[in-house]
Amino acid sequence: MANIKKVAVIGTGVIGAGWIIRCLAHDKIVYAFDKDIKLKRNLISEIKRTWPSVKKLFNKKKINLNNFHYFTSIEEALKDADFIQECASENYSLKTKLMNTIGKYAKPNSIIASSSSGLLPTRIYSKCKNPERALIGHPFNPVYLLPCVEIVPGKKTSKKYLTDANKFYKSISMNPVMVKHELPGYLCDRLQEALWREGLHIINEGHASTEDLDRVIEDGPGLRWSLMGTFLTFHLAGGKSGMRHMLEQFGPALKLPWTKLKAPNLSKSLINRLVEGTKKQSKGKSISQIANIRDQYLVELQKLRKKYENKIRH
Repeated sequence: MANIKKVAVIGTGVIGAGWIIRCLAHDKIVYAFDKDIKLKRNLISEIKRTWPSVKKLFNKKKINLNNFHYFTSIEEALKDADFIQECASENYSLKTKLMNTIGKYAKPNSIIASSSSGLLPTRIYSKCKNPERALIGHPFNPVYLLPCVEIVPGKKTSKKYLTDANKFYKSISMNPVMVKHELPGYLCDRLQEALWREGLHIINEGHASTEDLDRVIEDGPGLRWSLMGTFLTFHLAGGKSGMRHMLEQFGPALKLPWTKLKAPNLSKSLINRLVEGTKKQSKGKSISQIANIRDQYLVELQKLRKKYENKIRH
């Protein structure tokens, strides 16, 4: 399917709104669906809040809101769409039922992508009509700024639709990663989840605060990760002999009990520590204020990264 222009976004929460903003920034016609018409006002406010950062990143002067259409009828939102991005909650029962509905009303050759963070596509699309055009398109928040999207096939997904999805995501300035086979959690969330679980254990055992753990990432590996990932970083850690020497040097440490990985129980005490810790870190700033600071930083960071990443990747 060449030059996809019409995109339906099903669900207008944080992720759905991010997709809508990114698509509008790339001159796509967007059909947004949510059951409550009152959510349209919140969505327009989010578009206006994020636009200063979005236009700077993509070198856009203005956004054409004439390309934005809001529906409370899913049938109306789907009928003309060439690409459908589903953004419902992470729940197999909910998504399976929703995909059945989407498959019923979507055009036969429309691509259907779920924004799921880790559910298996074969199960999500088990009741969807024409499942060969169905896949996962897992983005990262904020979707309107971060370029990564994981494309995950189900057992019935055809290569043609994977190729078309890849082209579409590139057309909205994303960097797709093609996951070879479906697996729970996909790629990045498997890695993020491991870090998250270890952090919960450390806080639960009283070794550090949320601010302490965020700081060691922000001032340590986080600075490296913005340019290169874990494996290339460890390759450098091996000196002139690279990864081989690193594994010889630090490989034995893998047998030490440094990590737990199994998640701790989310007790009332742990929940309170997490809530109070992040509240303290916020220094009285609202979520929107912190999000605006983050967005400005991500725009500047990506512009800086472009200057250096080509030297490493090419």
